[in-house]
Amino acid sequence: MLPLAWLFSSNIAAEAPLQLASLDKNSSRPADQNLWGTLNPGKLKLRSASALIVDQSGQIVYEKKADEPRPIASITKLMTAMVIMDSRLPLQQKITITKEDRDLLQLTGSRLKYGATLTRQQLVHLALMASENRAANALGRTYSGGQSAFVNAMNRKARELGMTNSEFADPAGLDAGNIASARDVAIMLRAAQAYPFIREATTTRVTSVYPYKGRGELRFGNTNRLLKNKAWDIQLSKTGYLNEAGRCLVMRAEIADQPLFIVLLNSYGKLTPFGDSNRIRNWIESGT
Repeated sequence: MLPLAWLFSSNIAAEAPLQLASLDKNSSRPADQNLWGTLNPGKLKLRSASALIVDQSGQIVYEKKADEPRPIASITKLMTAMVIMDSRLPLQQKITITKEDRDLLQLTGSRLKYGATLTRQQLVHLALMASENRAANALGRTYSGGQSAFVNAMNRKARELGMTNSEFADPAGLDAGNIASARDVAIMLRAAQAYPFIREATTTRVTSVYPYKGRGELRFGNTNRLLKNKAWDIQLSKTGYLNEAGRCLVMRAEIADQPLFIVLLNSYGKLTPFGDSNRIRNWIESGT
């Protein structure tokens, strides 16, 4: 299994594809290679089925079944946002929600009714922070070549990033065929942090939009409740849920003055990923 250090080099431009290069086994390790040496993985009791914690230099702090592909639900929307940002489609172009954007797989509802009109940028924002499914589907529908071309672009981007245990099936994450291992999700999370707009959108707590002419605002909140907690310093996050995927949470957060990439997949219980996150923070801060 290749080390993750090659995934986490700094100063990668958001507009450029991630350049991948494996490290030779004899390559020197970072100077702080013993930073996590005092931590006892046996003391971290996570309820998520798969988990991975990686620091900024690529060192694995903790892993649990990190190479098992699993449905990732709305974590998918990170890839959707990156494909849109890479496409250079006009972000201020107005897009109207239609019946084509409804969820026929999980039958979820939406506050964006048919006829709601927002800019492409606003739709990306809502897809990321509020996990709005119709917003994500509209982004795929209005991509050059339509949704099938969009899904192809998602899978092409995944291959370029080196996500070898992943497959994407739709832009919203409603299809349980959107799968990835925790290790691949960490790659995607690391790539997403290179996009300032994705960082900003995923950490916005509340936003308002006006999708209907002559009507008032629609107010949306972030699906990651940890953003309300002053004990957390979060720079990027995304939640996800399907019956097949369980509860999922991914973040780039700073704990004990160290930037960390945290991936939690397949938790059962609405609050379990947040509980696991707090268990991780306490484990690291205690140094045991």
